[in-house]
Amino acid sequence: MNQDDDGADGATTAGNHRIGVIISDEPRINDEIRVSQVRLIGPNGEQVGVIATSVALNLAKEANLDLVEVAPNAKPPVAKLIDYGKFKYNEKIKQREARRNQSTAEIKEIRFRLKIDEHDFEVKKGHVERFLNGGDKVKVTIMLRGREQSRPIGGVELLQRLADEVAESGTIESAPKQEGRNIIMTLAPKGKKVHTQSEQRRRGAESRAERQARQAARLAAKQEAKAQEAKEAQAVVAEATETSATK
Repeated sequence: MNQDDDGADGATTAGNHRIGVIISDEPRINDEIRVSQVRLIGPNGEQVGVIATSVALNLAKEANLDLVEVAPNAKPPVAKLIDYGKFKYNEKIKQREARRNQSTAEIKEIRFRLKIDEHDFEVKKGHVERFLNGGDKVKVTIMLRGREQSRPIGGVELLQRLADEVAESGTIESAPKQEGRNIIMTLAPKGKKVHTQSEQRRRGAESRAERQARQAARLAAKQEAKAQEAKEAQAVVAEATETSATK
């Protein structure tokens, strides 16, 4: 590579890598910390103060902990004594739980006609409530015909009525507005889908625990029956041996 093709610092950047340099999001730990002094925080959050990095490393070794740089841009950098392996493990667990509990709300759509009869309105309202209670947003669309487009107020009133009647399950996220031949409103659930998912997981865990308990009880019963059979067999053998000896 010619020097003219190099950057000002003699390296080219490609994503998070430069030639000869790997940029990492991981903090520096132990011997990776090359500064002469650090502001040390103890394992329980106590402020130790500014000390030589070599002394901090010795303290970490004596406590069977790691010296982790938590604020590298401070003057001097701030380091903390922690069990880094345990810390990383707990972080992975937290991230896994966060992904598991993440809400994956969908947007459902319900369509109305402006001149909808009461029965159909109640049916549609039931669908809206079901979607909201399941943690999904609902896009409600009123389709206007002919002259209805010039007098959309009736559609706005109908959507507002719907929002009022499902208020326990959801709130208006996007107020009714006319878009071409349609009037559109978006409702958002009050409760989070994660709550529903968590309840389902809790019930699933309880069901699994019950099945495991029943299996363990059946296994224990079988083992006890086998032990009883073995005991009875031993008694028969012992009796036969005693009878033979008597004869």
